Amino acid sequence: MSDVSIGIDVGGTKALALIVARDGRVLGEVKSKTPHDARHAAGEATAAVLTDQIEQLAKMHGLKVASVPVGIGLPGLMRRDGHLAFAPNLQSASGADLGALLGVALGSSKVFCENDANCAALAEHEWGAGRGIEDFVMVTLGTGIGGGVIADGQLVRGRSGFAGEIGHMVVQAHGAPCLCGGHGCWERYASGGGLGRLTREAALEGRLATLVSRRGNPEDVTAEDVTAAAAEGLEEALTLVREVGWWLALGLSNLAAILDCGHFVIGGGLSSASDLVLPFAREYLVDLVEGYDARPTITVTTSMFGPRSGAMGAALVAFERNS
Repeated sequence: MSDVSIGIDVGGTKALALIVARDGRVLGEVKSKTPHDARHAAGEATAAVLTDQIEQLAKMHGLKVASVPVGIGLPGLMRRDGHLAFAPNLQSASGADLGALLGVALGSSKVFCENDANCAALAEHEWGAGRGIEDFVMVTLGTGIGGGVIADGQLVRGRSGFAGEIGHMVVQAHGAPCLCGGHGCWERYASGGGLGRLTREAALEGRLATLVSRRGNPEDVTAEDVTAAAAEGLEEALTLVREVGWWLALGLSNLAAILDCGHFVIGGGLSSASDLVLPFAREYLVDLVEGYDARPTITVTTSMFGPRSGAMGAALVAFERNS
């Protein structure tokens, strides 16, 4: 039985790899850009980056790569057999069996794949903000929106393993196009990528005049500019952040109606801006949730591990499936 495992959270922008002890302590990390190279066979470019990360972490700690259990958290529809069936934000790996590819590259039979938001939910349930809570929804706000549903203390996987694809709930009929091929998906309005899209539109429409004057060009204004300016109290930036808070609350209200969940844990890269967004989302929930006053209190909290939740959960998956 290994005392450590490696967990990797593969997002649309970056891959975060952690080496984690059984008690949840993070012993080391490596970050890399996520490749989107479609010239190779599905998943090969991704597998090469992840192999390098695993080898780096193993070398740092004097470990043989084949002896360390590895968990990989991947965005999109993860089949129960480990294949990444469809990944809108990582299309170069759609259809790949990354576990098998990494197993060959590492000479290891200890590589296990799971949906990234499911990993985050497992980490928060075991070690973090969901500890002791038997029913909650993990919402990861990154390039897109992922979801992990914990019900009666167990992860809900669904018939094919695809449960929790909450980012592709349609919240705006005929709305913004999504990489999944649909329109109006929740992640086009309330994720990091959604904030970027809303920022570009607001800048071009003249609703971010101060930030445009600072940058000199509407197309140069970024989501990071908006969150930084909102933290400073700039009204035009706060207005846009409030809009994102409304979209976030709309999706949460749909989940509350469908699942009767009373707890939401918000994680992912955009969770770093949660101090700005969540107060607005909580405010809007009161009006958006059906029968809000008749329900037990609905809580919306930030994850304990922030952008690390997915990688920590992937490490936990490696421990559990290697036992």
